[in-house]
Amino acid sequence: MAKIMVVDDAAFLRAMLKDILVKAGHEVISEAANGEEAIERYRKLRPDLVTMDITMPIMEGVEAVKEIRKMDPTANIVMCSAIGQRNLIIEAIQSGAKDFIVKPFHASRVVEAINKAIE
Repeated sequence: MAKIMVVDDAAFLRAMLKDILVKAGHEVISEAANGEEAIERYRKLRPDLVTMDITMPIMEGVEAVKEIRKMDPTANIVMCSAIGQRNLIIEAIQSGAKDFIVKPFHASRVVEAINKAIE
């Protein structure tokens, strides 16, 4: 079981991911709606893993990944992207994200990516 923070500006997508993660036996300890909130909550909570949306207001996901990885080089982050964000996914992986999942989410792929990232 991992302690996970879910970051997405869409509340329904956070709820969907949370449901998948909880059913897979993980604990969602926090949620954030943008990169700034994600960094602040990561600093306080140090979750085992973060699911990070790429496109968000205030601060984009790739920028948040860079900031979290500066704070904690061992941070486990899995990106969540829409189809067609290939360049952003590549930048996120180069910035330290471990994997990515594409919206709309398929539960089996989410669980596979999470488990791979925390191994």
